[in-house]
Amino acid sequence: MTRRRDIETHRYSLAEIREIMNSMKSLAYMETRKLSRFLDAQQAVVRNIESAASDFLDFYPETLPDSAGTRPFYLLIGSERGFCGDFSHRAVAMLEDTLSVHDGETPFVIAVGHKLHPLLEKASYATTMLDGAGVVEDIPALLDSMLEILLSRQQEHGDLSLHAIYHRSSDEIVTETLLPPFSNLLSRSPAHQDPPLLNLQPEDFMLELVDQYLFAALHELLYTSLMAENQQRVMHLESAVRHLDEELSELNRQINILRQEEITEEIEVLLLSTGSLDEKQSETSEACRYPGSRKHV
Repeated sequence: MTRRRDIETHRYSLAEIREIMNSMKSLAYMETRKLSRFLDAQQAVVRNIESAASDFLDFYPETLPDSAGTRPFYLLIGSERGFCGDFSHRAVAMLEDTLSVHDGETPFVIAVGHKLHPLLEKASYATTMLDGAGVVEDIPALLDSMLEILLSRQQEHGDLSLHAIYHRSSDEIVTETLLPPFSNLLSRSPAHQDPPLLNLQPEDFMLELVDQYLFAALHELLYTSLMAENQQRVMHLESAVRHLDEELSELNRQINILRQEEITEEIEVLLLSTGSLDEKQSETSEACRYPGSRKHV
């Protein structure tokens, strides 16, 4: 009885944990559905800006900022809430691999995501820690903090080369150069014969375009990383819930076996008690039928 009750208590605790994890999985899935709408729109914005930049650089390639002599700056995007496996560990591993072949000035790092912070406590490079976005509504405030840090660093050290390390999907980590931008657009053939009509000087137009691109690209990569984080969280929690279901099934089987054993023992005790009672009744009947027999003997 005691063992069965212990198992039932353990089963009850696991069932509560299972319900909590299943709820977390459902919330993460709902977040991916919400993020998909934001991400599709933001990707379209970035592609439009890149298309305009491509047409512009076909005729004004000299306006593209030069990366020579700039201070490297890495934006590392990890997990804020956890429950998504090795999401943050893999991001840190990618950063370490990237910096291991880095030459020149010591880079700056912005680590975005609470789960990254313990992994970078003993880092040898300058690191600024920021809490990440738990839901899509947190991204605008996070972006403001990131831009404030970038502007402050730029005022202190001049132009920066900005590189982002983030999850493009649940199983793919990429390093993407944001500043200087559009360097991958110079090698293609011009799509038009005539230059675009501008209301600004080409240099001023490029500055405005870079500002808009950086703002849109940062939005896109934050949405993308948060989407990948929630997708991995769904898979991680789904595996955990499946494991708990199997554990609960096994505990139910053990409880049923123990209960059957208890019922069998109860039946055996009942049968023994009944047999003993029948013997006593038989002896009593014999004594009543021959009341003087015992005395006569």
